[in-house]
Amino acid sequence: MKKAVTFKEAVFLIVSILLLIGISIIGYKLPAHVGILGAIFVLILFMIYKNMSWSDLNEGIISGITPGLIPIILFILIGSLISIWIASGTIPTIMVYGFSFLSPKFFLGAIFFICGIVGAAVGSSFTTISTIGVAFIGMGQMMGFDLAITTGAIVSGAFLGNVISPLSDTANLSAATANIDIFTHLKMELKTVLPAAVISFIYFTFASRSGSGGSNLSEMEILTTGLKENFMISPIMLLPVGLLFFCAWRKVPAIPTIFFNLIFSITLQNCFGKSASITEIGSWIQDGYVSNTGNELIDKLLSRGGIQSMMWSISLILLALTLGGLLIKTGVIDIILKKMEELLNTPSKLIGITSLVAIVVNVLIGEQYLSIILPGEAFKNSFTKQSISPAYLSRTLCDAGSTTNPLIPWGVSAVFISSALGVPTIQYLPYAIFCYTLPLVTIIFSFFIKPNEKQGGKNYEN
Repeated sequence: MKKAVTFKEAVFLIVSILLLIGISIIGYKLPAHVGILGAIFVLILFMIYKNMSWSDLNEGIISGITPGLIPIILFILIGSLISIWIASGTIPTIMVYGFSFLSPKFFLGAIFFICGIVGAAVGSSFTTISTIGVAFIGMGQMMGFDLAITTGAIVSGAFLGNVISPLSDTANLSAATANIDIFTHLKMELKTVLPAAVISFIYFTFASRSGSGGSNLSEMEILTTGLKENFMISPIMLLPVGLLFFCAWRKVPAIPTIFFNLIFSITLQNCFGKSASITEIGSWIQDGYVSNTGNELIDKLLSRGGIQSMMWSISLILLALTLGGLLIKTGVIDIILKKMEELLNTPSKLIGITSLVAIVVNVLIGEQYLSIILPGEAFKNSFTKQSISPAYLSRTLCDAGSTTNPLIPWGVSAVFISSALGVPTIQYLPYAIFCYTLPLVTIIFSFFIKPNEKQGGKNYEN
């Protein structure tokens, strides 16, 4: 017979898991896989102690992994798209044209802004990062910027666009969880996004003035010449970017969008660039594109992509989701959430705890959808009891759930970013300003919510 999990046991288990993962990563410099695998083993022992069956174990793993299956397919497709976009000349074209228009003095601020616009248009931070983000990484390194701060600007801009886009999956999920329409959610979202975006833009603009200087004009000309000599540089090669915007406008789902883009990019490559055999194309898709221009920097920057480049990330995601599924199956997450409800007696405490739980779910489970759904379902009634507009709930879930996922080394978003851009989470984390400014602004604003009497009821607004 199963034994009930107590609150003390749940807290002890959570603390033990966090310590195990933290010590393995920080103390022993081990890959996150090892710490999470150890945490899974601890959970299995706990399940045995609680007389849970092996079928419970299997159900927990399956339920944990299921939400990550679509992102995993997207990872595979995006890995393929990166290599094809390099081979066809799309990413090199963005880089060459970018050198003409973007000054190093404003580079970081500009890419934060551009990634925000593109992210809002396509509704996907992953698509933004894996397409123009890859081009900006190359440009940043050629201009002499540290890869970590360039990545921070790209990630900040991409997630800015993600939270304000009506096409965004996480924005729509947040609105659906709170039972409101997407435009009511976005109207509330802008109140916290604008201050966080302004702070981030100012930071990156000033960082641009002091962060460059590694490359002079003659070096830039050599790099640009190298790109022009070895890749198809033409406005035609920007058509795949236009296709992304078109698919977003037509609300085509991400998977068919990337499939269409792959076929379209390969067609452009063979019609206007150097024709490639099926064997070559298959090799790019599977193993990534390998640049052989003779320029060491170009070859290093543009040798990337492919399905295999995503396998490290996919294995980490599977382990993290397994851990999350087992934590939910054992009832550990549910017990802690119910205990926290007792503390929620003011709007500021309610929003603060909801934000904290969303962040903790990201740390423990690593899946941004669950960081929205779990606290949303747990605290929805508390918002109703305090007569607080559900738009506050949706905003809190989006601000604290989706935007902190790229800060967790084993989070789905962070793992993807590291694979796509080649920069470890721990390096870009201090510079992803928007991703921790936004939840902070949300929590700070919660202290200024004032009751507004309407129709005899207490309706909080700010």
